[in-house]
Parts: sequence; structure tokens; C-alpha cells
Amino acid sequence: MRKFVMMALLTLATANVALAADASCDAKAAEKKLAGAAKTSFLKKCEKDSKAAAPQAMCEGKAADKKLAGAAKNSFVKKCVKDAASAAK
Repeated sequence: MRKFVMMALLTLATANVALAADASCDAKAAEKKLAGAAKTSFLKKCEKDSKAAAPQAMCEGKAADKKLAGAAKNSFVKKCVKDAASAAK
């Protein structure tokens, strides 16, 4: 049950970040006045980078809640991101 709840929360967080990333990436592309293939390439990379950052940010927040620092924080975040990636599959 706990895994199911965690997966549901992760899915919702990822979906919200993805929607925000789409709007943010579009705005950045417009700001750079990109068009055609350059815009498509930029959007693809921007969205990929945004999706990769979502679990990292969530895990950083959890580490801060637990008041972890140094090697303990790094280890926790690394494991958390790995677990989030395997849960998303």
C-alpha cells in the first residue's frame, strides 16, 4: 500500500513538473526567437532536462526535511532518485 501511495505521488509530481516544463520551455524558445528545427531540438532537450530534474528536486526536499547533510544527504538523494526512476517504469 505504501509503495502504491508513493508511486501515485511521484506520478502526480512528475506530471505537474512536465506541464510546467512545457510552458516554461515554450517561453524560453519564444524568448530566444527560435523556429523550425532549432525550436524543436531546443524543446526536446529542455523537456528532457526538466523531467530529469523533477525527482532530483523532490529527493533534495526530502533530504532537507530529514535534515541530512554531507555524505548522508548525497547517499540518500542518489538512492531516492534511483528508486523514483525504477518506480516510474
